[in-house]
Amino acid sequence: MNQQDIQLNNPLHGLKLETLLSEVVSHYGFDILAEYTRIKCFKNNPSMASSLKFLRKTQWARETLERFYLYTFKNLPEPSEDEFEIPPRQRIIPLHVSAKEPKVLLKGQAMIPVTKASFKETHRTDNRTKKSAYGSANKGKKSAERAKPSENKAQKNHDNDPYANAPR
Repeated sequence: MNQQDIQLNNPLHGLKLETLLSEVVSHYGFDILAEYTRIKCFKNNPSMASSLKFLRKTQWARETLERFYLYTFKNLPEPSEDEFEIPPRQRIIPLHVSAKEPKVLLKGQAMIPVTKASFKETHRTDNRTKKSAYGSANKGKKSAERAKPSENKAQKNHDNDPYANAPR
């Protein structure tokens, strides 16, 4: 069996990115797509042209959209841990598995990331770049707070850390 025969059951085989995006956007819309994939090009002033340009340049975003297409829009069973590391276009879909009706997704119902690492990826915040609503009036107060050492900071971290007493 050659590589082309193996890929025939993969819904992404021979599918252009433009076709994939137009199918998903026509079914779900940019709002739901932005919420469930957490890709900002679908949230900030979305258009087909700008989204395609971004997806063609950014591999992680393209693979995220392809995963969304396979496992949400085509409603295929989730991949195993071994298959999850393989890019969606190269995954082998068994012949007995076929596409189903798209999942029903509601705005505001997307799952929040479970792991701390995925939370950091999807919720990047940098307090240093945020400006205070009160301008420079609080600058002296903030620098004084930073200069003053926290007396029980180590103890507070120790109380909240479930692995504090674990062997290292």
